Amino acid sequence: MAEAVQGEHQGAAEPSLTDLIERSAELKGELVSFAQSARFDRWLTPLLLEAAGPARRLDEGEAIRITDHFILRYRLPDGLTVVDRFIAGRKDLTASDRTMLLGWRDPVEGVFEVQRKDGDAVVLLNLLDDLEYRTYSNVGRAAFRGVSRGGFLHTCLVSVHSADRAWLVSGAMSHYPRSSAADIAQAALELATSQTSLVFRNPAKIEQGWQQMREDRAAFIEFCDGDELILPPAEAGNLLNAYYRHRQEAAASQQGGARARGRRITGLDLPFFELPRELAAADTVGVIYDQVDGLNFYADYGMLRDLFADPALTGRRRHQDLLRTYLREESITPLPIRRLAAAHPRTADAVFRRLLRKPDFAWSEHGEALLHRRKPWYYESEPRPGVSVIGDRLGALLADRRWAS
Repeated sequence: MAEAVQGEHQGAAEPSLTDLIERSAELKGELVSFAQSARFDRWLTPLLLEAAGPARRLDEGEAIRITDHFILRYRLPDGLTVVDRFIAGRKDLTASDRTMLLGWRDPVEGVFEVQRKDGDAVVLLNLLDDLEYRTYSNVGRAAFRGVSRGGFLHTCLVSVHSADRAWLVSGAMSHYPRSSAADIAQAALELATSQTSLVFRNPAKIEQGWQQMREDRAAFIEFCDGDELILPPAEAGNLLNAYYRHRQEAAASQQGGARARGRRITGLDLPFFELPRELAAADTVGVIYDQVDGLNFYADYGMLRDLFADPALTGRRRHQDLLRTYLREESITPLPIRRLAAAHPRTADAVFRRLLRKPDFAWSEHGEALLHRRKPWYYESEPRPGVSVIGDRLGALLADRRWAS
């Protein structure tokens, strides 16, 4: 990885890396005080209380993590972050200050393996995105005392804008020894699968993710005889568990080689998929594996299909409320509505005309505009693969953990 450009090689007007790090400490202190002022209390305090739980106990490290997340990533009602508000209210900031602060709105959360120390920096490999980060602390090298090669850090990083590929620790930093590799690998895997955006900071992982999802979708279609199913919840859960078991057994057979022969593969007796409570209580569950939106599950999808097949059902309150829910909820993408409208082109117009009380509504002309109005969040960013990609190093750590068990 290329080293950061040092100040002595930059023009006189460009702050050196040392200057930027020192300035970052001042700005971060001012930013934290700003975030902890009374003007943000209505949003920050509930986050801290929720984390503290009924016992009202919250350790210092967790409080720092929550506050740091609130400062850098929490969206206030107007859509801005605390950093945005801070910049807007500080007319004394230099262009360099503003650039650095704006960069902090895109932090890197990760589980990092320590590759080496290099002067005041440590070089970290993020187990989630497989990228290296040359990392400094605005309190100096003392922050990395006790951090050794082969150990692990769980922390958040922010960029130093004019120092190429130089990063700063932001918020709390937890250090774990090399002997914790198995537990760290499991924690990284859970993060990678639950927050795939952390993986897809690496552009190479995005393409790998699309390829992996295409392969997985093809296997799903072959196993389930289609990419769309409507089943009772228990049957849906059983089918998904059978499918995941089939996929993992196939992967273990291919990757295990001689080590797998004659040995029982641990974990295959455990359920891979458990329906959330709201799905388990539904009459039916829709299972759709889309080529863009990935694998998704929809409560009472059978009832919604019946509505599109027979628009007369729009007169029933229960069916109307269900379609309104599908249009309103941010947890539901446009996918199921698009699917049903495409599958029932002769009746879709009648369904929406009655629901929306717009006698001239035509899905072919107005459908996408309706979805854009109801689900603007879906169109605000580029689509990402619906599967997580495990990096080489994390894969190796997980393999070591599996075969050691």
